[in-house]
Amino acid sequence: VVIASDDLMLASDLAGLLSDDSFRVFTTKDVIGVEIGGAVKNVIALAAGMCEGLGLGTNAMSGLVTRGCGEMRRLGLTFGAKASTIAGLSGVGDTFGTCFGPLSRNRKFGYRLGKGETMDEIRESTTEVAEGVDTSIALVNLIKTECKGYRLDLKYPILFGVASILNGTQTPKQGLEGLMTMPFMMMENFDEKY
Repeated sequence: VVIASDDLMLASDLAGLLSDDSFRVFTTKDVIGVEIGGAVKNVIALAAGMCEGLGLGTNAMSGLVTRGCGEMRRLGLTFGAKASTIAGLSGVGDTFGTCFGPLSRNRKFGYRLGKGETMDEIRESTTEVAEGVDTSIALVNLIKTECKGYRLDLKYPILFGVASILNGTQTPKQGLEGLMTMPFMMMENFDEKY
């Protein structure tokens, strides 16, 4: 677990109070990085669940989660997060737990969408809250208003794709097909030079 605060002494005091032999708490001053990681991982988990619900297998799910972490990094760096925070426990680490853990509410919600259930059917049959549902729409709105560039959907295809599925403009199967038929990019990351 990571405590983020501008006040590192306070964060260290809290970490000392909460840590024990079986629970370790780390600290960082990168509040933005922890916030971005915590938000984006829930949306990636929805996508991972859909991938699983569609029966696409572990390799497809792993690839999707890895690409989602790239989108998390890109968004985090855009807002001033440190790459090391995104690559650490509160970013990629938490994403793995949420995407592959059996108790993840977001992964379960995505799984049920992938199996063909509607949002209304899922919401009516559970008391659990999948935070990624509302977060997905909020992140896309944030990207559209705060990020500069043309075709932001190409820089954040998983985030935009999940929001499109949740808005009902495409199915999980169509969303995956959209990812697979995106314009071909020579480099894996948009920040690399040819």
